[in-house]
Amino acid sequence: MNRSRLIIANVIGILVICFFIAAGAYFYYEKVNFIKTEDAVVEADMMPVIAPAPGVLSSWNIQEGTDVSDKNIVGGVSDGTKVVPVSSRMNGKIIKNDARVNQLVQAGQVLAQEADMDHMYIVANIKETRLKDIKVGQSVDITVDGDSSAKFEGVVKQIGFATNSVFSVLPQQSSTGSYTKVTQKIPVKISINQASARVLPGMNAEVKISL
Repeated sequence: MNRSRLIIANVIGILVICFFIAAGAYFYYEKVNFIKTEDAVVEADMMPVIAPAPGVLSSWNIQEGTDVSDKNIVGGVSDGTKVVPVSSRMNGKIIKNDARVNQLVQAGQVLAQEADMDHMYIVANIKETRLKDIKVGQSVDITVDGDSSAKFEGVVKQIGFATNSVFSVLPQQSSTGSYTKVTQKIPVKISINQASARVLPGMNAEVKISL
C-alpha cells in the first residue's frame, strides 16, 4: 500500500471513530436529559348526547362539526303527547352524529358524541422504570402524526395512579404457574399548546419530555 492510500485509510478510520464517539455522546445526552416515547395518543374530554325519553326524534339541529355549548337544546323527542328537549352536556364540537329526524329512540340512547377540541391533550404511556424521573410541570416537545411537519409544546399535567394493565380486559395470568416479568406502563397526561386544526382525537403522537 503506497503512502497516499495509507493516509486516506487512516483518515477514514479516524472519521469512523469520531462518528461513533459523537453518536454515543448524542444518545447518552438524549437518555440523560429526555424521556421519549412513540406510545402516545391525542385525546379530548368527551360527552355523549343522549335521548332523555323514548319516542320519535321530532327535531335534530346538529351534525358533525357543529359547535355546541353546555345545555344547548339540539333536538326534541316526541312521545305523541309532548316533546322532551334533547340537550348538549358540555361546551364542545360534535365529532360523531348517529341520529336522524323521525328516528325511533330509546331513553338513554346515544345520539351523538361531543368533544372539547379547544383543550385536547396527550396521553403518553411511560415505562415504570422511568417514572421516577417525571414530574408535573416538565416541558414536553410533541409531534403528531396527523401534522408531522409541525412541532407543538406541552407540559406534564398529571401522572397516572395505576398501570395500564390494571384496567386490562384480560389480566396477565399464567395457567402453568410460571411467571415472566413484564415492564408496566403508566399513563401520563400532557397538555398540547395551540394544536392545529389537523390534530384530532385518536391520532398517534411522539413526545420528548425534558428532565
